[in-house]
Amino acid sequence: MIIAQISDLHVAVPGQLAYERFDTTSCVSRCVEHIRRLSPRPDLVLATGDLVESGRAEEYKRLREVLTPLAVPVFLIPGNHDDRGALCAEFRDHVYLPSGGPARYVVDDYPVRLLALDTLVPGEKCGALDDGQLGWLENQLAAAPQRATLVFLHHPPFRTGIPRMDSIGLDGASAERLGQIVSRNRQIELVTAGHLHRGLQARWRGTTASVCPSAAFQFRLSMEPAKLEPAPNEPPAFQLHCWNGKQLVTHTVAVDPGE
Repeated sequence: MIIAQISDLHVAVPGQLAYERFDTTSCVSRCVEHIRRLSPRPDLVLATGDLVESGRAEEYKRLREVLTPLAVPVFLIPGNHDDRGALCAEFRDHVYLPSGGPARYVVDDYPVRLLALDTLVPGEKCGALDDGQLGWLENQLAAAPQRATLVFLHHPPFRTGIPRMDSIGLDGASAERLGQIVSRNRQIELVTAGHLHRGLQARWRGTTASVCPSAAFQFRLSMEPAKLEPAPNEPPAFQLHCWNGKQLVTHTVAVDPGE
């Protein structure tokens, strides 16, 4: 099984550039085209939040247009730039999305079980998980303790060493409670997130935690508290999570500027 993960797409209306230089929609389209041409083709695509720039209905319409060529199932979760209502209204044919409340759901149709969490806090850059989502997660894991499972969310649940992003990450109480659940459930092969506009991995609570780079643009790696700058020379990228029945291997794929 091959899972493609794209994150932090920031799809915007025509003419709007991120940091006055990045045509995010064009960058995401290049990622989509690269994924579409892969052989073998991924079984599905996870899009882990910040799907659009401002949470506007017209941006989600454009997002749909950009993602349509993938021609494989796409599973969406919101990030802090998203609006749940506008997302679910445009993608109402995505029946896994709930009609109200957090966009949490389970996908049971593949060799790896997928559990989606929604860390969006409306109006805030940071993320959180309430008692309802954490209890739901624990119940879902208890229902299939032998199934290889991937948990995905937008905000990373661990400190990354990038101060500006850690300050707007998953809140400490949510991260601690999530970590306790993960540590009790050894079937979790991977916890994967976005938000950072950089790719990285960490060993966390007995499993691997991964952050997918952005399909639009990256931030420079800076461990100084005040700095967060775009990296114009780093290309859009995505990740492939490959399950061989025993082990999950993650590849980070940079997209050539010429694509």
